[in-house]
Amino acid sequence: MLSRTFIRAPLFSRGLATHAGPSTALPAVLHLKTGQSFSGRSFGAPRSVFGETVFSTSITSYTESMTDPSYRGQILVFTTPLIGNYGVPLNRAPVDGRDVGVLLESNGVQCTGVVVADVAEKFSHHSAVESLASWCRRFNVPGITGVDTRAITRLLRDQGTTLGRLAVGADVSAPMPSPEQYWNPSAENLVDQISTKAPYELNPTGDVKIAVLDFGAKANILRALVRRNAAVTVLPWNYNFNAVRDKFDGLFLSNGPGDPSKCMDAAVILRKTIAEWDKPIFGICMGHQIIGMAIGLDAYRMTFGNRGHNQPVLALASSGSIKAGRVYVTSQNHQYALKLQDPFPQGWEPSFINCNDSSVEGIKSTEESGKKVWGVQFHPESCGGPLDTIEMFTDFVTECRAHKALVAAEDEVMVNASAKATPFFETIRAQPAAVAAMA
Repeated sequence: MLSRTFIRAPLFSRGLATHAGPSTALPAVLHLKTGQSFSGRSFGAPRSVFGETVFSTSITSYTESMTDPSYRGQILVFTTPLIGNYGVPLNRAPVDGRDVGVLLESNGVQCTGVVVADVAEKFSHHSAVESLASWCRRFNVPGITGVDTRAITRLLRDQGTTLGRLAVGADVSAPMPSPEQYWNPSAENLVDQISTKAPYELNPTGDVKIAVLDFGAKANILRALVRRNAAVTVLPWNYNFNAVRDKFDGLFLSNGPGDPSKCMDAAVILRKTIAEWDKPIFGICMGHQIIGMAIGLDAYRMTFGNRGHNQPVLALASSGSIKAGRVYVTSQNHQYALKLQDPFPQGWEPSFINCNDSSVEGIKSTEESGKKVWGVQFHPESCGGPLDTIEMFTDFVTECRAHKALVAAEDEVMVNASAKATPFFETIRAQPAAVAAMA
């Protein structure tokens, strides 16, 4: 009979996770303008803030969400219970033909405050260099944990996005703010605050030149263009593009925060561009709304917007890699949308519609218009999120290259035609001299 040998495995403590460090342990409370309050404890910066309270259903990529410029002025509620478990990476990357200088979506935390059910006390990831609490503290952003984010989300979903105040420390005992004390970030031009103040270039040796109007561009949008070997020039949101448009092979309009009506200057400039320029134009999120306003559509404020990585959209028209009738899962972050109207402006058609709320998710120029213009409300570059529509960037850059090649071919034909016609023109120019000699 075989004897059995039992080997007792040693007990290992979880030594691979890093402790987040000492907590401020200050009390905190989230006040909503609609009258509700949620008490918890603070992490991050020990200060109080006002903002617009919104929720995101994204399960991963809290670092990318918090660095997205579209969250500027907002108190971000994560519906996922545990946040911070994989820490925060070093936010640096090279500036070359593959990257744009940052690993995340911008060079700092963009949201005004953070609300989570349970902030991780330990984090573990091979690229992590600090905890969520430490990162927030470094960028002076307060957070609150230990609150029922399900209840907060239900309130925001049912009554709509609400202004709020995140009070920390001694401010917790102060009375709830009166309605007129709440700060509304949408009343300000947030795009003007976040947009680049001067043009700059990325990947200048790329084989196709694309201008980007920066309404608050995510780094992954620029990265997606650079990695397709585009030479990218980033311009301020209200830059007079028509003065320099002939230098470029295409125009891209980025995402951005706030109310699109604050950017009518850009829509007016773009209206002239679309009317007079026949090169490809592509807009995402805020850029999509600017295109819509430029062609005569209205933008409206949604009840609670769409923020998350799981929004299904139905393609109504085929274009490049997009096939009509297919449902694509997309990443989104927006409070405003374009109104669906009948009839649609001449030369234009809706290209995507949201499967949940039937909002307009995309518009495009028709084949008959002779234009190459697209706009989508979602984020094809989706960092994080699904990559169902990432090839829309390839489609856009390919169209820019095709148009560049067509223009070059047309120029060559004109040069050749001019060369062949030279003797004829020289004969015409010589006729007056011959007549004068005969006289």
